[in-house]
Amino acid sequence: MYNYQKLFLLFVLSFSILSNAQSYKKDILRGEFTYLLKAKFDTRKDHRDEELFLLQVGENRAFFASAVSLKGDSVMANSKTTTKNSDGSTTFGWKNGAMIPKTNFNFTIIQSNENIQYFDFAGMSLLTYKEQIIKNWKLVDEGKIINTIHCKKAEVTFKGRNWIAWYSPEIPFPYGPMKFSGLPGLIIKITDDKGDFDFEIVKAVSDSKLKGKFVNVKKNRYTEAVETTQPKLKQAQRNSSGVLESYGITTTLEGKEILRQREKEREKLIDENKKYANPLELEN
Repeated sequence: MYNYQKLFLLFVLSFSILSNAQSYKKDILRGEFTYLLKAKFDTRKDHRDEELFLLQVGENRAFFASAVSLKGDSVMANSKTTTKNSDGSTTFGWKNGAMIPKTNFNFTIIQSNENIQYFDFAGMSLLTYKEQIIKNWKLVDEGKIINTIHCKKAEVTFKGRNWIAWYSPEIPFPYGPMKFSGLPGLIIKITDDKGDFDFEIVKAVSDSKLKGKFVNVKKNRYTEAVETTQPKLKQAQRNSSGVLESYGITTTLEGKEILRQREKEREKLIDENKKYANPLELEN
């Protein structure tokens, strides 16, 4: 009887290890591509902001996030400080001398064959919403070489903008920057018809350098998130002080008044900037 129990336990342990290994295998790195975004976010200016984004392709899904934001994860993980104050409040900060990379693009997008899932923080809370994969692509019989890559053309209307994409069937990943996926090949370049937003691959890591590597996006960017909708996520980000209080983070009466005043000033600034804002997505 003892031998059977021992054999059964050994089988369960082996199955558990195998299952964990298989789930971990899903995020073996199969491709890594860096996109440069050139974006006009303010209609008052001709200036284009620039940001590098990383697309890491796993076995069954791809992760898209700002390269600066991803770099900041490791830096900030070792630089955070938390101080409990005598009045019961909590102060968050950084170690002296810590160089914290700053970016306005702290979101993470996971693309799969099933859906597109967007993750971002509102205060201390990680929120997420899902959207369907773009299915209304129009494939155009036109070719172009971009950075030595043979590409084909596709067009789509998405969230209020018309987009022109160049994808490569030679790179059989149905992914691309932001929420753009669903084409029969990796998107190499995509631009809206007004030229306000442009994503283009500027770096690709060769297969030989990816062997044995895994997707290195930290799990706290996309696990244990509260599911919501895109409008509610944006509203929660505007009401960050309320989010903090919902997590039991308290402040003094004076501190609360400062937060309220800052919130009023921020809302005023948001309302003013809305007049000239030029977001990538014009519709929710």
